[in-house]
Amino acid sequence: MKKALSRELLTELLDTEDIESTAIEEITRYFLKEEVISQFAPDGICQIDPRNGDRIIYNSARAKRPHDNRPVDPTSAPADDGKGCLICQGKTTRVLDVTDLSEGFTFINKNLFPIFFPSSKDPSAAVNEVDTLENASRCNVRGCDFLQWTSSQHDRDWHNMPLEDRVIVMRRLAVLEKKMLSGSSRYVSIIKNYGRLVGGSLAHGHQQIGTSNIMPNRTRQNKIFQEKRGMAFSSYMLGESPKGLIIRDYGTATLITPFFMRRPYDMFLILKDPSKSYLYMLDADELADISDGWRDAIRIMLAIMPEIGRETAYNITTHNGQGAGLYFEFLPYTQEMGGFEHLGLYLCQGNPETCAALARQVLHDYPQ
Repeated sequence: MKKALSRELLTELLDTEDIESTAIEEITRYFLKEEVISQFAPDGICQIDPRNGDRIIYNSARAKRPHDNRPVDPTSAPADDGKGCLICQGKTTRVLDVTDLSEGFTFINKNLFPIFFPSSKDPSAAVNEVDTLENASRCNVRGCDFLQWTSSQHDRDWHNMPLEDRVIVMRRLAVLEKKMLSGSSRYVSIIKNYGRLVGGSLAHGHQQIGTSNIMPNRTRQNKIFQEKRGMAFSSYMLGESPKGLIIRDYGTATLITPFFMRRPYDMFLILKDPSKSYLYMLDADELADISDGWRDAIRIMLAIMPEIGRETAYNITTHNGQGAGLYFEFLPYTQEMGGFEHLGLYLCQGNPETCAALARQVLHDYPQ
């Protein structure tokens, strides 16, 4: 029998089924009244590195987070049989959004160990401070931290779900993004962590969505890039990338190996229309192409990492907002950081052309 979260258990966890029709103020109250989350609330302070603008957000309580995604074999992927999975057992926070898939459902809930948390002083405004980078080295942090579970089925994720299901998952991400941007959150950060080495503490496939008043440094850098170059970073990458670094072209989006690859098999998925800088702006064709790009990039990482003797672990980051256009970085943990890297001097154990060629071969050989 397949491991999965049942509809019966989900019903017991529901705050609301549709986050799109739920008021921002109500979403904030749902966070504040769930006492188990407030026990692990962040410190609420962001310090800023004056050398480069990096943001450092503090949450001492995250040290108590259980890391149960621990493979016995260091070269193996996280266990995927679902045994002992807290999500499949319904041992999780209350749910704010649920949508049926062809098999099971996708849902959004609150992160038990949040990086952002609403202000209890003013429940009607989850975020009311502005980013004070230009005026101070520190500012207060307010916001919300969500988790989107790709599927209630434990063994389903982007790499093995049908297109129609992947589009539904991406569309629900877009709905959450638009909802939070319509309120007092100025920034919506969407990431995916897979594997214990890169912060993925649960094997059940999921995405993390942080909404806050704090501008991520990469967002700031994209904005500065556009102001200096007169174009979004996504447009620059499409224009400057050699054809030999294209892994797959989807029509409205392109998956490439960056010419400045820091680590073997880093990849960028770039939306071609630079006027669209958020997921909620995408049309049906663009959502489908982005969903295919996520599938392919994840398949490449899942296939290559065991072959090169690495424990499967990767991060995905979403770059949106002014200056970015819309693009995604896929960052497999193929090489450790050393002292030179902390100086900003990266030594990469691979070259872009070879990695792009192998990535194309993986997709060509992947069972259909």
